[in-house]
Amino acid sequence: MVLTEATIIAIISGIFGLSNLAMFLIQRHDQKYSKDRPEYKMILGLGHDIIINRGEYYIARGCITKDEYENLNEYLYKPYLEMGGNGTAKKIMAEIEKMPLRESCPHVPKEEIK
Repeated sequence: MVLTEATIIAIISGIFGLSNLAMFLIQRHDQKYSKDRPEYKMILGLGHDIIINRGEYYIARGCITKDEYENLNEYLYKPYLEMGGNGTAKKIMAEIEKMPLRESCPHVPKEEIK
């Protein structure tokens, strides 16, 4: 098989094109998941705020249900830690870990909790 000059140029151009596309996709991925992006910081901040508010409520109420604990721990706290969160949320969760898990707890309006 004889390769013509045009075929060789097309092959080389294709290789460079694919490598440029790969570099573009890698850079785009890195920018999309950067911890410096405002979206990342906002999600981390919202997670922190929800963990603190709910956690303080459960602590003031004096009990936490199994469902409340699972929702707080599995769907907020663990992802929060994986995103790099720490500090106050860890302290709140440490207090909640000490609390007994109950089947039900009385609903107390937040305004009534001191």
